[in-house]
Amino acid sequence: MVTSHEFKLPDVGEGLTEAEIVEWHVAVGDVIKVNDPVCDIETAKSVVELPSPYAGVVQELLVEVGTEIQVGTPIIRIGDSVVPSAPSPETSAPQAEASAPQAEPASGAETDTAADEHEQPLTLVGYGSKEDAVVRRNRTVSAPAAAAGTGVLAKPTARKLARDLGVDLATVTPEREDGVITTADLEALANAPAPSETPATSTGGERREPIKGLRKQMGQAMVDSAFTLPHVTIWTTVDVTRTSELVSGLKANRDFADVRVSPLLIVAKATLLAMRRTPIINSWWDEAAQEIVFKEYVNLGIAAATPRGLQVPNVKGADRMSLVELGAAINELTDVARTGKTPPADQAGGTFTITNIGPFGIDGGAPIINPGESAILSVGAIKRQPWVVGTGDDERIEPRDVCTLALSFDHRHIDGEAGSRFLADVARIVGDPSTALLF
Repeated sequence: MVTSHEFKLPDVGEGLTEAEIVEWHVAVGDVIKVNDPVCDIETAKSVVELPSPYAGVVQELLVEVGTEIQVGTPIIRIGDSVVPSAPSPETSAPQAEASAPQAEPASGAETDTAADEHEQPLTLVGYGSKEDAVVRRNRTVSAPAAAAGTGVLAKPTARKLARDLGVDLATVTPEREDGVITTADLEALANAPAPSETPATSTGGERREPIKGLRKQMGQAMVDSAFTLPHVTIWTTVDVTRTSELVSGLKANRDFADVRVSPLLIVAKATLLAMRRTPIINSWWDEAAQEIVFKEYVNLGIAAATPRGLQVPNVKGADRMSLVELGAAINELTDVARTGKTPPADQAGGTFTITNIGPFGIDGGAPIINPGESAILSVGAIKRQPWVVGTGDDERIEPRDVCTLALSFDHRHIDGEAGSRFLADVARIVGDPSTALLF
């Protein structure tokens, strides 16, 4: 008797109810073990890798790449040995063999098909063995679609971006030595100028992209925030030359050998110190309870642009970290965020956010507050500009590093005095980091 198990899309956290299949890591006929990755899914929060709760042979892939489904929907059927003749969504030819090698059942796994229909094993998303490769049977597969490029090595985020851009991955030259195509390769290709001998021409057409996943969630969150919170934005321009000098010194410090040091780190530390004098910045207006909730911890969010849209992972307990620890934590969060795979837990519970628009060459802006928070700090580009220094007879103009800081806050409970004091404190510290000793 052939036993089979249907793996249903689990709730990967934060009460999310739907997800999109981004990429399958297995095909019909593969022999897999418990915790082998079977696919990547995109939720409204991030891209998540799903490990298998069963050991056995992949009998059928029940959902095609690009399909959005609800939690609880069966996505893959795994059996103990026999492979059905029906092709998977990723194949078009009959299987080369009628059976696969006997697979070891999962320890303690349910073998009764009827029981499996009513009981779904728990899946530890993001955990599992990556050292053991999936054993594949010989099979015939159809030619990949031009935009998919399934015959080449590519990150899941790169495959999704290639589909969005209509790019054949087989035509992309990877920069990595291992031949894996990344989103950076595709972005470089998309931004490359057209050859002079074939100038680009406009056809007057248009391209439509469904609003779903992270972009849908981000859009709704920004609408909710913009139209329910009375935003006020204030800004100040600061001479940050001393911060630039401090950053250069820290880069040469062996304690920071494993940390990418940037002015953002100093701004983050200044923010945490300034909160000590103005704790209401780290509070939240609870409309339902009609209370102001003062947070006695700081989960510092760092806004990051990803191929799927804006993500805001946060450093838990940032106020209790040393400068080295804070720098390492920011590096780790932003690295993961750029892949689009930030776990939902890392994006939940933020209390204050910093958005760094400086790398885009933008001087400043009026950012929208993240839901559940009361303020957000924007950090503009650091530019070399003429600046008046000294006083009295010593007053003169010198080239200095200058940056604009902007603070948006919820004016229901944070008044202008509190917002201004907080921003002035941040500016004072980044203007002269030695003043941090006073906080």
